[in-house]
This record gives sequence, C-alpha cells and structure tokens, in this order.
Amino acid sequence: MGAAGSKLEKALGDQFPEGERYFGLENFGNTCYCNSVLQALYFCVPFREQLLEYYGNNKSIGDVEENLLTCLADLFSQISSQKKKTGVIAPKRFVQRLRKQNEIFRSYMHQDAHEFLNFLLNELVDLLEKEAQTEKTDQEMSPPSEKAANGPKNGLANGAQKEHLVTWVHKNFQGILTNETRCLQCETVTARDETFLDLSLDIEQNSSITSCLKNFSSTEMLNAQDKFFCDKCCSLQEAQKRMKIKKPPHILVIHLKRFKYMEQLGRLKKLSYRVVFPLELKLSNTVENADIEYSLFAVVVHVGSGPNHGHYISLVKSHNHWLCFDDENIDMIEESAVQTFFGSAQEYSSNTDHGYILFYESLGLGNNK
Repeated sequence: MGAAGSKLEKALGDQFPEGERYFGLENFGNTCYCNSVLQALYFCVPFREQLLEYYGNNKSIGDVEENLLTCLADLFSQISSQKKKTGVIAPKRFVQRLRKQNEIFRSYMHQDAHEFLNFLLNELVDLLEKEAQTEKTDQEMSPPSEKAANGPKNGLANGAQKEHLVTWVHKNFQGILTNETRCLQCETVTARDETFLDLSLDIEQNSSITSCLKNFSSTEMLNAQDKFFCDKCCSLQEAQKRMKIKKPPHILVIHLKRFKYMEQLGRLKKLSYRVVFPLELKLSNTVENADIEYSLFAVVVHVGSGPNHGHYISLVKSHNHWLCFDDENIDMIEESAVQTFFGSAQEYSSNTDHGYILFYESLGLGNNK
C-alpha cells in the first residue's frame, strides 16, 4: 500500500496527528466483517486507550494464556506502535483465535458483523470478570500482612461480592433499559431493569434513527391472550408496556435490523431502506428526561443486496477527518459522503452500501474527535 499510504499522508498533510496511526487490515478470506468492526473499535478512543493500558499492565506478567482479549490488545498495540503512520497489518493471530474460540466464525463464508461485535464484547467482559475473580481469590488466600500492603487491587468492596464487576468494557458500552408495565386496572407500574451493550432497532422505509428510537420506546398494549399478570390484582389484566433507556451508555452502538426473515420467501431478506443517521444525535425519552448529545464516529457498512453474501467496510471519524477503511485500503472521504450510506429510497436501487452498525460517542466524554 506504499503509493496509497503516501497519498493518504499527503491528503491529511499537516493536520495528520503525530501519534495517530491509520492501518488497513489484511483479509483472510471473507474476514471483512471482522476488519470493519475492529477499525470502528480502534477509533473508539476511550476503549482503545483502556485496552492499551490493559496490555501495558499485563505485558510484564509473562506467560499470560492467550485469549481474544490478549490477541486484541496485542493487535491494537502493534498498530499504535508502528513507526510509519499508514500501512497494512495482518490480524492473523486474532482471526485464528476467533475461529478457535467460536465455530460460527470458522467457515470462510460471509458472516454477520453485528453477531461478531456482540460475541466479541461479551467475550471481553467474561475474560475481564474471570481475571478479576481470580485476582480476588488470590488476595483472599494471601497472608494478612500481604493483603494490607497491596490493598484491594480491583477496588471491589466486600459487600459487592455478588454484584457483577463493572469492567472498562461496561464503562464504555453498557447502558440500562427499564421495562415498564402499567396495570390498567390498579395503575401499578412494575419496572424491570436490564443492561445492554448495543441497541438493535427495527427499521422502516424513509425513516430516521430518531423515529426508530421512538418506536423502540413506544407504548404497547397487552390484552386478549397477551394480558399481564398483576401481582397487586393477583390476576391477568390488560396493561401498557414500554421500554425506556434508563441510563444511556458513553458509547452508544446502534444496530439497524437490515436482515429480516420473510416467511413467504422462507429466508432472510436485506432491507435496503433509507434510514437517516445524523452526525450529531440527541437522545431524548430517557428516564432522566435529559437530552444527551452524541457524536457519530464510526459506521460499519454492509455492501451487497443479500444477507448471505456481500462485503463490509467501515467509515471512521478521526480528528475531524472521515476515512473509509476497506480491508487493506484506506481513503479519505468528505463528511457529506456519509449521507450516501443512509440506504435507498426505492426498493430496487443500484446503491447497495447501507449503514448497518452505528457508533456514537457521548459529547460529555470530552474526547479528541
């Protein structure tokens, strides 16, 4: 990528940040689903910084057992420590580990980028929780004098033993939804909280992220055979149910459900609907009722007309520049070009490049975007 690399450096010119690196990722046979998500995560600066910090803290330990977390940390470290500013890296160890870990990704067929992202984030959380648990057990088994000298490394209070550890993956991506059900007989509201690392939204033709979010939080009637069992009434009652965002995450990941099972076809179909996603998103209708502002910094794009074939690329915003990462190739694009990935206003269109996973960062984070 010599000529392309120097072309990119020239395009960025003096505005090219000294410490930033822009590296394409080699494709190992339909691994674009993986490459596109990795680029989006690399340019999620708080996540990258915490992963590199983790790598720095664990590098000295020596023979740490290889897992997806160590492979990802190693890959990000390789990219960030390159002497050159642009180039290509082969994420071979990471892909090998991924295939070893999960048989879904072992074949060389087209895979789903959202399924991969979901698996990866949950796997990272599991590994970090296991490490913290091991560390805690080691501390409890160490002599009292050693405990006092070292202190609780992971900062968990004794009373919090049964709670899930809040890892730095949670701190970036986890939000809380609240599921509210109001009994129409006695007006009692039952609320149940659940956590999420990304939001999957149903989409409609010629809509927007804001309208998709409104539909996600809209009130649903529970009646006829779907009546709700009210604990206060001790019987099945008609009720209203709605889902609201109780605690928005720092990094809001929105997955547009572009692949829908069509019964008449007996298979999945790609919805090429035009869904407008703004560069700046105001998240209203949260429990706190405060408008939270987010800024778009990455888009994983599905290219192709069907769910079982096609290609993935990612658009990334870095230091006020938009770039398109297509496996080994990187190009600068205009901010206005992001709009071309909203989708198609007509069902049959020659444009098959559609925004699939959106990454928004809370403006309250004070990042260097």
